[in-house]
Amino acid sequence: MNSLDWAVLIGYFGVMVAIGVWSHKRVDNVSDFFTAGGKMPWWLSGISHHMSGYSAVMFTGYAGIAYTYGVTSFVTWSFPIALGIAIGSKLFAPRINRLRSRLHVASPLEYLKNRYDLKTQQALAWSGMLLKIVDVGAKWAAIATLLSVFTGISLNQGILITGTITAVYCTIGGLWADALTELGQFVIQFLAGIAMFVAVVMELNDKGIGFLGAWDEPELQGHGEPLVGPYGTVFLLAFLFIKLFEYNGGMLNQAQRYMATSNAHEAARSARLSAVLWLVWPLVLFFPMWMSPLLVESQKADGSDSYGLMTEQLLPHGLLGLVIVGFFSHTMAMCSSDANAIAAVFTRDCAPVVWRRARAWSEGQGLRVARITTVVFLGLSMAAATQVNSPTFGDIITVVIKWVAGLMGPMAIPMMLGLLRPFRRSGPTAALVSWATGLFVFWLVNYPVHWNVDGGVPLQYQVSIPLAVSLVLYVLVGYLKPEDTPERLAIIERINTDDDGPGAAGAAAAVPAQQGGAPGVTVKD
Repeated sequence: MNSLDWAVLIGYFGVMVAIGVWSHKRVDNVSDFFTAGGKMPWWLSGISHHMSGYSAVMFTGYAGIAYTYGVTSFVTWSFPIALGIAIGSKLFAPRINRLRSRLHVASPLEYLKNRYDLKTQQALAWSGMLLKIVDVGAKWAAIATLLSVFTGISLNQGILITGTITAVYCTIGGLWADALTELGQFVIQFLAGIAMFVAVVMELNDKGIGFLGAWDEPELQGHGEPLVGPYGTVFLLAFLFIKLFEYNGGMLNQAQRYMATSNAHEAARSARLSAVLWLVWPLVLFFPMWMSPLLVESQKADGSDSYGLMTEQLLPHGLLGLVIVGFFSHTMAMCSSDANAIAAVFTRDCAPVVWRRARAWSEGQGLRVARITTVVFLGLSMAAATQVNSPTFGDIITVVIKWVAGLMGPMAIPMMLGLLRPFRRSGPTAALVSWATGLFVFWLVNYPVHWNVDGGVPLQYQVSIPLAVSLVLYVLVGYLKPEDTPERLAIIERINTDDDGPGAAGAAAAVPAQQGGAPGVTVKD
């Protein structure tokens, strides 16, 4: 990097902070901070949903998969995400929006207190926050890894820089700042992605290989196969099922984008836009990664530095700075949205249970706590980032695929399936049994069993077995021990109906407030 690249990077940071300051004027209360007051346009929500779904891990971990295996990086990652979101646009997006518009909640988990009970809500809330600390830590480590390639600064210094800038703008402006910065980040990413795509095509032509002829080169032998290595059919199906839950709200931050739109129809439109973006745009981003074995030689065994090396080799200064800004765009978009979601969960779901005074917070007090929580969460995730390459967690891609995908299912199944009528019989017993057993099975297949099996448990089973066990138990326990009380059925009906209809107000009024939860959870018209 030279002074021009640094100017582009510093200018980007300045714009992000300026957007946060401007967004501060739009935040008057907790609802504005967490759900944009339900006033976000569907197209902004869709772009924000897309941008908050991936980070610099794509340019490190998934670049390594593309370098090693080829197109399977798209087939087993962005394609199932696009398909999962498309399904979710009908199945989950409208219902999640009604959590805000019908039940008047500000956190994706806030409704669980009445859908199940307080114990279930707390189990999912605290475990979800802990998982998010590890997840976001992997994102900080990914961007810091790239930054070290370009600038030579240490991993910890890179984590500190990116985390601090993100904390400033997302703490000041809440979800509005997240969405507006993500819009700007999408534009930057688009320009950077096109620049890299064109640079690679020109380099291939200069080498006499050509756009299509590259696939015949010996370095790319087998790279056109859709399912190779550990990323086979079982992994693809498991990943599709996982991403159906995760990217439609199971990891909380995407749920906020659905909640932020004005109504259920607009939420579905935002999901469809995000699905299209996930299907088309990653093809442009992945093509240079697929060609990378022809252009660079990775210095790392997993190939995670290949994209960074390629940008340094192919792009002139200025454009190099733009691509680096694109890396930051991904990571800061996801991490800021995660921070906002976790602040919502803590402020609305956890603090009122562990601290009596929190139940009487005014709007101003709740907003201050939300901002403090955002900073604390980002600090904890930055601390976790320094441990990503430790023996406990493993490398970046291991954290993202194994830990996040493997643990997401047991946490997301009670939340997401609890929205749907077919699972109305499953109550708090089913939710807690499926959650606890899923977590235990994840530990079992990743540690005691993994260590005692020659070659280890295959990756596809490490991520799919915990989810499968949780799903089966959630349905089975609900069938054997149904807990579909009138109050819980009233919650489900309010989420699933297109309009209030006759008697809806009476059904809503039948749902009582429970003690110890956040204010404003009771269903009302």
